[in-house]
Amino acid sequence: MNIDETTITIIRHLRDGRKSFKKIADELGISENTVRSRVKKLIDEGVLEISGLVDPEAIPGHRVVMVGIKLNTLNLVKKAEEFSKLKGVVSASVVTGRYDLMLVVLLKEDFDLLEFYTEEVYRLKDVRSVESFVIYKGYNLKVPYIL
Repeated sequence: MNIDETTITIIRHLRDGRKSFKKIADELGISENTVRSRVKKLIDEGVLEISGLVDPEAIPGHRVVMVGIKLNTLNLVKKAEEFSKLKGVVSASVVTGRYDLMLVVLLKEDFDLLEFYTEEVYRLKDVRSVESFVIYKGYNLKVPYIL
C-alpha cells in the first residue's frame, strides 16, 4: 500500500482512539468513503490496528515493567515471538545494545514480577539473564489490557 501524507494524517487522527470517519473526512476535506476505504486497507494489510488502551497507573494494583533479556542464541526474532506469547507481555522487541530483547510487561495484584519470571520466563530456553526496569511514573503510557 502506498502510504502518502493523507494516509499518515488519517492514522494520526486515529492515534488517540476511535474517531468518526466523517469527522476525519471533514477535517481533511476528503470524502468519508475515502477515509473508510483507506482505514480498511491499512487494517487488511496489517499496517494499522485499532484497539483500546488503558493507563495502568489509573487501575489500582497494576504496574508496567520493562525487562531486558540476554540470550544464548542469535535466533532473536523467533525468541521475540516466543516471549510475546507469555502472560503479561504487551510487546517484545529485538534491540541493539547490551540486551537482545526488551519486553514491556503488564503486572497486576495476582500476577507480580516474581511470578512472571518463575512461571513464564523460566519455561523458555536460551535465556542467559534478565534485568527489570520498574516504571515508577509513565507519561503517555498506555498499553493493551491483556491480563
